[in-house]
Amino acid sequence: MKIDWLEKVLDHLVGGDATTMLVLQVFLVVLGVVVANFILRRLLARLEARTLLTSTPWDNALVSAARQPLTVVAWVVGLSFAARIVEAGTQATVFEAIDPVRIIGVIACIAWFLVRFIGNVQDSIIAQRLAAGESVDRTTVDAIGKLLRVSVLITAALVGLQSLGFSISGVLAFGGIGGIAVGFAAKDLLANFFGGLMLYLDRPFVVGDWIRSPDKEIEGTVEEIGWRLTRIRTFDKRPLYVPNGIFAQIAVENPSRMSNRRIKEMVGVRYDDVSKISAITADIKAMLRAHPEIDQQQTMIVNFDQFSASSLDILVYTFTKTTVWVDYHEIKQDVMLKIAEVVDRHGAEIAFPTRTLHLAVDGHEFAVPKGQ
Repeated sequence: MKIDWLEKVLDHLVGGDATTMLVLQVFLVVLGVVVANFILRRLLARLEARTLLTSTPWDNALVSAARQPLTVVAWVVGLSFAARIVEAGTQATVFEAIDPVRIIGVIACIAWFLVRFIGNVQDSIIAQRLAAGESVDRTTVDAIGKLLRVSVLITAALVGLQSLGFSISGVLAFGGIGGIAVGFAAKDLLANFFGGLMLYLDRPFVVGDWIRSPDKEIEGTVEEIGWRLTRIRTFDKRPLYVPNGIFAQIAVENPSRMSNRRIKEMVGVRYDDVSKISAITADIKAMLRAHPEIDQQQTMIVNFDQFSASSLDILVYTFTKTTVWVDYHEIKQDVMLKIAEVVDRHGAEIAFPTRTLHLAVDGHEFAVPKGQ
């Protein structure tokens, strides 16, 4: 009744001209959408500012995700209403597509909102855990987020097809038949997809781990594990993109999960100091036993190992407590310098490659050592 009254008022204003009446109605609808959209955006902006002051991240994630989709929904509904007015005045066949377009637009906006909401919640969980000083398994969070987003998109596509009059059961049956052909045509793509799924389930490494492969020239820090590719940052700071299917065919080492780092060195002493070997090995072992950065629970070996060409070799085999690469080298340097001090304290010397030249002069043989 109110709409009829408004139409009579507009008809009186335009003097009964149908074309002017149609244009005026469309203008008023578009103007109403613009004003409503402006008010909606201002309201959501203020609401989002208030949610930033609360302790829970869920309200901010919800409002932030809804801002853009809601404004698009307002335009979709408003423009479809304006198109209805034009259809009633012109009886054009093209406007029969208004309802399907409006339905698809609303479904797409709902899916858009849910995808944004999942992403915001994912970021909020990570930020909240980091702010609290707690450890965050980014790989698991990313995997759950991706699965939820894929589920939303698939559901939105099926609902959209059902709204357009397509039978979902028929679509699924066609997808099963077509899936065989797609599987043969895109076997590498599917191998990478399932390879990524296995990485999420088996978790041989996570984002932030340092990995390397003895089978391939792959070594660096994992930055992202996608559904098709894994991005690795090499030590010279170059990005390396590895298809996930590769990880099902190669062995992967994960040094980030090592419990200790190993020091394994051969210390060569001169043959002239053979009588001092026993005391030197005992003092080196005592030094390692007293070192605060050496893990005493791990295997420790300090023994005379072999007669080399130019030296008597002492095997030093032990493990540090730290696994940090830079700290390990500092500790290793300290251990090596202390070993050198032990050798020097016993009046011995570190051997270097030498050879002995035998000379015969006037029937007498002389041995002249020479350094190589």
